[in-house]
Amino acid sequence: MSVAILPFLTFAASQVGTPGPANMVLLTTGARFGLRRALPFVAGVALGKQLIIWPLGLGLMAIQDDYPLVFEVLKWVSVAYILYLAYRVAGMTLKVGDGADTPPGFLAGLIVHPLNPKAWGMITTGFTVYVTAGTPPLQATATIAICLLGLQILLHPIWTFAGQTIAAGLAGKPGEKYLMWTLAALTVASVIYALFAGGAS
Repeated sequence: MSVAILPFLTFAASQVGTPGPANMVLLTTGARFGLRRALPFVAGVALGKQLIIWPLGLGLMAIQDDYPLVFEVLKWVSVAYILYLAYRVAGMTLKVGDGADTPPGFLAGLIVHPLNPKAWGMITTGFTVYVTAGTPPLQATATIAICLLGLQILLHPIWTFAGQTIAAGLAGKPGEKYLMWTLAALTVASVIYALFAGGAS
């Protein structure tokens, strides 16, 4: 009775480290404000996944078959939120580290994963595929929570810094608007993929 930690870490790294709604938001936030100013937001995004892991691990998965409408509503609210973020991204300009407006803070980051359909899919897969039947819920949940938090602490700042680096080369240039449109399109595409294939962070 345990969690298959190494296989789960391999799976989770492939998901947390690849493009998805949360990573697109981190990339864009880094491009707009730079890593340093975005750090509270990055911390919120990392910890926000815990708001999914613990309820799922300690019982929410057991009731999803009994209340499918609740989960269906949650899914479409999530999709609407991510599409709204994509709309915001499309209209942004790059002023890395010097944005006149205030960067999103910790609380804004905290809700990204709870409203990210890909995060729900990945965590559900973690519990259903990598946890041996009969493992105590607290043990399974704590193990998955620690593994994912560690990966996010490592990988989320990398995505944010990548945005900062891209912005440094494109801010104020003709390619700027095309980058923002591309990021917005990738965000939308990642949501569509999540709806039909399940997957990443």
